[in-house]
Amino acid sequence: MRRDVRILLVGDDGVGKSTLITSLIKEQFIPNIQHVVPEVTIPPEVTPENVTTHIVDSSARPENAAQLELEIRKANVICIVYAVDDHATFERIPLYWLPYIKSLGVNIPIVLVGNKIDIRGEDVTNELLEEEILPIMTEFKEVETCVECSAKQSLNISEVFYFAQKAVLHPTAPLYDSREHVMKPECAAALERIFKLCDSDKDGALNDDELNEFQRKCFNAPLQQQELEGVKDVVQESDPEGLNDHGLTLSGFLFLHTLFIQKGRLETTWTVLRKFGYGDDLSLRDEFLCPPLDVPTADGVVELSSAGHAFFTDLFRKHDVDQDGALSPAELDDLFATSPGNPWVNPGAAAGSNGSAPTSAASPSSSTTLGPVVGPAALAATTAGFLDAALTNASGALTLQGFLSQWAMTTLLDYKTTLAYLAYLGYDGDTRQALKVLRRRRAAVVGGARRGTRSAFLCYVFGAAGAGKTALLRRFVDNPVADYYTQTTRPLAVVNAVEVKGSEVYLVLQEFGSKYESEVLTNRKRLEQCDVALFVYDSSDVNSFAYVAQQIKQLDSSIPCVIVATKSDLDLVQQRYEVPPDVFCRQLELDKPIHISVKDNIMADVYNVVSAVAMNPVSAIPKGKSRRPERSPLGRYLAITAAVGATAAVGFAVWRMYKSGELLKRF
Repeated sequence: MRRDVRILLVGDDGVGKSTLITSLIKEQFIPNIQHVVPEVTIPPEVTPENVTTHIVDSSARPENAAQLELEIRKANVICIVYAVDDHATFERIPLYWLPYIKSLGVNIPIVLVGNKIDIRGEDVTNELLEEEILPIMTEFKEVETCVECSAKQSLNISEVFYFAQKAVLHPTAPLYDSREHVMKPECAAALERIFKLCDSDKDGALNDDELNEFQRKCFNAPLQQQELEGVKDVVQESDPEGLNDHGLTLSGFLFLHTLFIQKGRLETTWTVLRKFGYGDDLSLRDEFLCPPLDVPTADGVVELSSAGHAFFTDLFRKHDVDQDGALSPAELDDLFATSPGNPWVNPGAAAGSNGSAPTSAASPSSSTTLGPVVGPAALAATTAGFLDAALTNASGALTLQGFLSQWAMTTLLDYKTTLAYLAYLGYDGDTRQALKVLRRRRAAVVGGARRGTRSAFLCYVFGAAGAGKTALLRRFVDNPVADYYTQTTRPLAVVNAVEVKGSEVYLVLQEFGSKYESEVLTNRKRLEQCDVALFVYDSSDVNSFAYVAQQIKQLDSSIPCVIVATKSDLDLVQQRYEVPPDVFCRQLELDKPIHISVKDNIMADVYNVVSAVAMNPVSAIPKGKSRRPERSPLGRYLAITAAVGATAAVGFAVWRMYKSGELLKRF
C-alpha cells in the first residue's frame, strides 16, 4: 500500500480552489488570498488514512498551461472544482476538463467537487444532483464520486480531501463496474480465493468460528455474536442463497462485499484483499509471493522447516475428504484451487503473480534451472511427468509421503516456487518461517535461520544412454517400469524418504538425459547444487563403463561419487577400458561398483548408500581429485629435504648395524 498521496485541484478561475486549501489548513475562511497557493504537505499522523498527503493548487490561465500539464501528470488524484452558483463551470467538466485530462494519457481517479453551496438556493435536492452527476460518471469511468462543500462556511472540507485520499488508496475501478452496477470478475475471483482459504473445514460455507478467524486476520478483532447475527440477517434478507445450514456461502460473501462497495465502504473490501496479498491491480504482489530470503550463492541450501512440514501435512489432511490417506486427482485439484494450478503438472502454473508466461526450461543449463524463479519453470525440466516423480498408491492417488516428498524436492531445487505456493495456499504469517537455510555438506547455520541438520539431499545421476538410469529412478518411487531397457532422453527427477542410521532424509535423484549431461558436468555453478553424483553403467554393455570413467575424470574435484553397475540379471561382460571397474575404483579410493538389477528388484540398498554418502561426503571424494592444498615451492623443498634426510638416516643406521654384525644376527 502506498505511503503518500498527491492531490491536485483543477477547475475554472474563481471556483474557489485556493480557498478550499486554505480553509482546510487554517480551519477558517481566508478572503482575498493569492491566485495560486503553494503546495501543502500534511504529515501521515493527522490524516485519516495515515499517509503523507500533498495538496497542490493550479491555475487555469493560458500562461500557466505548461505548469498545469506537468502537475496533472504528477498527480495521484485530481479534484475538479466547480462553483454550484455558476452552472457554466459545471458544464465545462464533461466538455473540457475530463477530455483534456484524458488527452494527456493520464488515467487516475477523479473527484468532482461542488464549492459555494452556502450561496446556492434551497431548491436543489440530492435527486437533482444525482441526475446531473450520473451521466458524467457513466461516460467517464475515472470519476469516483462527487462531494459538495463550502470553503466559506467550512462545510465538508475535510470530506473533500478524505474522498480524494480514498480514491487513490481504495479505488473503485478495479472492484466495481459503475455502468453495469456489478462487481468486476477479477475482484470476484480474488474474493472467491479468499473465501476458499478461510473455509477451513472445506464444507463450502464459513461457520461462526471461520468468520471470526477471518475477522481476526483482516481487522484484528472478532465479531460479537449479535454482530454475526446482524450480518446473517442482512444476507438472508437480500440473498436467500447466501446462507445455508453450515454458515455463510460464497454467494453471501460476495453479496456483502458488493454491498460494502455500493455503500462507499471500499476500504473494507480493500483491507481484506490486501491482507491476503493483493495489490492495486488485483494480482498477488511480488513481495507477497516471493519475499527476499538470504541464501548464500556458493553453498546455501533451502529446506522445509518444521513449520513448513506441519503446514503441508495439515493441508493434505484437510483435503483428504474421504480420509483414505491419499489425494485423488479431484482432491488434488481442489487443494490447488487457490493457486495457478498444480506446480508439478503445469510447468507454467506459478510463472508470476501476473500470470505471465514462464521462461522456457528446455535446457537444464538454462537460467530457469540454475537461477531461482517464481514458478516451477525450474522444475519443468525435471518433473516432466508428475506420476514419474511421485509416490502414489495402487489407484494412482498421491500419498502423504509422496506429497511431502514433492515439496521437499521443490524446495531443494527451486525454493522460490515453494515460497509462492505457501502464499497461494494460505500459509498464515511470514512464509519464510516455513523454510530454513543451511550450508551444503555441513550443518552450519546461515544468517538468521534456525539451527538444524540437513534433511534433503540432491543426487545427480549420470551415465550412457541405455544404462538404466530412468529405471533406477522409477524404482525409487515404486513406479512400474514396462520396459526396463527402454532408452529415454528427457530429464527426470524423483524423490522419496530414506532412513539412514535411524534418521529419515529426503533424497532427490535427478537425471538430465544424455543430451545435456556434458553441459551439466562442465557447469560449475550447476554442480555446486548437488550433494553426490551417481554414475551408472550397464554391466552387460562392453562400452558402458568407459563412458562414466571419462565423466568422473572431468567431474569437479569436490563432488563425492557412487558407481552403480546395472542389469546384473544379464550376462556380465568385460568392459573395454584401460583398467577393470574395480581397479579404477581402487585407484581413486572409491568403493567398488554396486551391482543391481532393477528388473529382478535386487537393489543392494543403493538408495541408502547414496543417502549416507550425501550425509558424509568426505569418504567418497575420488583420491586424485580431492581439494588438498598444493604446496608452495618452499614447502616442496622442505618436504624433499626431509625425505632425503630420512633416507640418509635410515642408510646410516643400516651401515652401522652391518659393521657391528647386528644385521647378520637378525637373519
